Amino acid sequence: MLGFMPRIEINLSKIQHNARILCELYRKQGISLMGVSKAVLGEPLIAEAMIRGGVKFIADSRLENIQRMKNSRVSAQFVLLRTASSQAESIVENVDISLNTEIDTLEKLNYYASLQNKIHQIILMVEMGDLREGILPHDLFLFVKQVLCLPHLKIIGLGCNLACYGGIKPDRQKMQQLSALTDAIEQKFDLNLSITSGGNSANYEWYKSTKQVGRINNLRIGESILLGCGTVNRQVIPKLHTNAFKLIAEVIESKVKPSLPFGEIGRDAFGNIPVFQDRGMHQRAIIALGKQDTLISGLSPDRDLEILGSSSDHLVLDSQKSDLKVGVGVNFNLDYGSLLSAMTSPFIKKQFVN
Repeated sequence: MLGFMPRIEINLSKIQHNARILCELYRKQGISLMGVSKAVLGEPLIAEAMIRGGVKFIADSRLENIQRMKNSRVSAQFVLLRTASSQAESIVENVDISLNTEIDTLEKLNYYASLQNKIHQIILMVEMGDLREGILPHDLFLFVKQVLCLPHLKIIGLGCNLACYGGIKPDRQKMQQLSALTDAIEQKFDLNLSITSGGNSANYEWYKSTKQVGRINNLRIGESILLGCGTVNRQVIPKLHTNAFKLIAEVIESKVKPSLPFGEIGRDAFGNIPVFQDRGMHQRAIIALGKQDTLISGLSPDRDLEILGSSSDHLVLDSQKSDLKVGVGVNFNLDYGSLLSAMTSPFIKKQFVN
């Protein structure tokens, strides 16, 4: 096993379980889920576990990930979360639904859809305050009018993104506003919008506290399915597994050393001036893992160890309370940021269980 270190052990049955519990939970108020696969690099086996759990849509921000899943014969409706005009031809060819905010991009999608004799489905994203992507509400009506002049595009819904860039929470007011915009667009343009996508894993608290979801009938869920928690306060969602992913890396050095570096301190490899606490002589372990592999701040060891710091290729632990021998594996739990970077790293093997 040591030859496979560092590695992530991925429990597919736990991912399927989480997807099933969440689909059942949100279905009680008529909300469907898009399983977001971007944090796992569009891994086909994970997408299939989500689908077995009841997810009907697979959503990703990278076209390459969607192509990877399609090449592996994953059967679902694919949703592209981030469009680029330079990829318009391939988007029309590979994606069922795309999220959009720019007329120039939509004109290109319409052009390539006409060449491919297709009607490409789109969801228009509305800016609700998080200041990532979105059409400002006062511009939405003119925008829809322009899109309706593009015959090979079909507007199937509105959506919004919250709690990503700006950290703005999805709350009752935001969801009511998006619902009202859906009603207004339908009425003014005589449309039937089948999807109102109110957000992502951050919407859990809103959902649990609200009695009326309004027009919200879809959420784009990644972190809650993968890690079993909401994103606003990282609260664990009841009945979900939080350990579907486990990062394991090898101890490559275990020695008693001073806790303070000796010599003149300058900047480290990343341009920072480090600060250290004097603990005297301490047992320290070095793990074969570094910043090139994952987001270190998102790791938590599953035993009594403290992360002291890291370089690009080495992770230093205070192992005073744990007897770590060279060659053993240390297990780490991951948050969303560390999972995202670790699944992207070519240096971390992916091993599936169950």
